[in-house]
Amino acid sequence: MIVVSKRIPVQPEKVFTVLADGWTYAGWVVGASHIRQVDSHWPQVGSRIHHSVGPWPFNVQDVSCVLAVEENKLLELEARMWPMGSAKITLTLTPDTEGGTEVQMAERLARGPLSLLPERVQAAMLAPRNTESLKRLADIAVHRDL
Repeated sequence: MIVVSKRIPVQPEKVFTVLADGWTYAGWVVGASHIRQVDSHWPQVGSRIHHSVGPWPFNVQDVSCVLAVEENKLLELEARMWPMGSAKITLTLTPDTEGGTEVQMAERLARGPLSLLPERVQAAMLAPRNTESLKRLADIAVHRDL
């Protein structure tokens, strides 16, 4: 499992509000290029974001599904990108003593051909991507009027 984290200087509720808005995912998830649909009950367990990944016209259309959720604390997803595979992604929000949030993003390539890559190769791909994703998430959480 590849884990990155970032301190965001807003309370967990504000970060979770961004996570709970499925339409924002193309704005902060590196690689997501278009959100086509978000289930009305997002982010409840079983709800999905219908997304495109990659540059047009070579993008892949698939879904991400909520596996677990604890409001203002945790969001666990299965992100699919078939035929290449799927990943299990866990976002954990922990309040800090200064009124901010430590956000941890853990990702494991779970199924498909990409899951066969050695962990060090997965880390070389996922750690920089997820670090940038958390930077983008922070920008939205800090600067968006909610």
